[in-house]
Amino acid sequence: MANKIPRVHAREQDAKLRITNFDEVCYGYSADEAVLEASRCLNCKNPRCVNDCPVSIDIPKFISQIAKNDFEKAAETIAQYSSLPAVCGRVCPQESQCEGTCILGIKNEPVAIGKLEKFVADWARENNISFIEKLQDNGKKIAVIGSGPAGLSCAYDLAKIGYNVTIFEALHEAGGVLAYGIPEFRLPKKTVVAHEIENLKKLGVKIETNIIIGRTLTIDQLLDEENFDAVFIGTGAGLPKFMNIRGENLNGVMSANEFLTRTNLMKAFDKSYDTPVYVGKKVVVVGGGNVAMDAARTALRLGSEVTVVYRRTEVELPARREEVIHAKEEGIEFSMLTNPIEILGDNNGWVKEIRCVRCELGEPDASGRRSPVTIPDSEFNIETDVVIMALGTSPNPLISSTTKGLQINKYKCITIDDDGQTSRTGVFAGGDVATGSATVILAMGAGRKAANAIDRFLSHI
Repeated sequence: MANKIPRVHAREQDAKLRITNFDEVCYGYSADEAVLEASRCLNCKNPRCVNDCPVSIDIPKFISQIAKNDFEKAAETIAQYSSLPAVCGRVCPQESQCEGTCILGIKNEPVAIGKLEKFVADWARENNISFIEKLQDNGKKIAVIGSGPAGLSCAYDLAKIGYNVTIFEALHEAGGVLAYGIPEFRLPKKTVVAHEIENLKKLGVKIETNIIIGRTLTIDQLLDEENFDAVFIGTGAGLPKFMNIRGENLNGVMSANEFLTRTNLMKAFDKSYDTPVYVGKKVVVVGGGNVAMDAARTALRLGSEVTVVYRRTEVELPARREEVIHAKEEGIEFSMLTNPIEILGDNNGWVKEIRCVRCELGEPDASGRRSPVTIPDSEFNIETDVVIMALGTSPNPLISSTTKGLQINKYKCITIDDDGQTSRTGVFAGGDVATGSATVILAMGAGRKAANAIDRFLSHI
């Protein structure tokens, strides 16, 4: 029976080799491996995996098409729901979404939905298969602010049904967090991200880079002077959080956002670029999420010894299990139940140590995880040249502070209704700018929902 077939594990670069380069870690499936893995699917009558996919991909359908060696049909099925399948197949937390509810996962390993999506998307790109179709231009203009997953998905859906869409991106390359926030070894930029951007351009979407909405132009100017009929804000949550402990202003302390942006967009991983990024001999990364793993594994590849400091146990680590395993395989040290209380510097103002305390777990907090409690008299120092803070992010207040009548909540997130409509008529928002830091696929779902709402809004004017 199909459910007796063991899960086909995707091939990967050897750990000793991959720490010397920024090439993609996961090689993915061959055609035969993909067909075998797809044959494990039970084709449930009530597929829970679809309900737990934020963009509601018909997962059993595309998997059954893979099992029949019909990769083109599988790609066509996915394209009906997702504009970024090669991205989602690589970076989305399938284990807590579609794969997390797979029936096979109750007694065995779930179907590798993410790896199969990656295979199909890569196969379609490599074989120049495209399903881009655009309806006749309806004459209405939409401004999309931000070219991350929320903005790209919103623009894609609106362009397909005839809208004239322009994306405004603050940085010099499109892609948002896909371009600057995720390392090359997890998400290749020239192949995967660039291809998705080109697909948008084929739909007629215009992308204007180096435009900071709130400075270069305001939302009011977009509506009143540039004559856009509606605006979608998908600027993400790019404002890093810090601990507010003594010593955070020392040289050698930076946010994971800054570190990853310099590495990705300024090509610090390429020795032919003279990129101003300082990575010492020893790096401490504070945090336990995916961004912390990305920063730690990047610093390792740039030549540092790396320790991840986290105030709970490994069980509570919010990072994807796969990323934690990869980090450990690569030689990154983990100091669990450890919380920094001060960063110490030398006479020249550079980091030399980080002072921490040991913790134990107490009662659960609002997130459901047990809260760390400091153990008295447990202070100790870790020698380090660089401290990278990976403690989460919040939305940049630039747009909300320059747009009258745009309401925000106590977390500085833009307030929206169930359809993504903000307090300003004709202005919509979605993704991390409205929810705080989340996942690529959730941002995509928000972008798609807002696109539908914008279409309904403009259809009734």
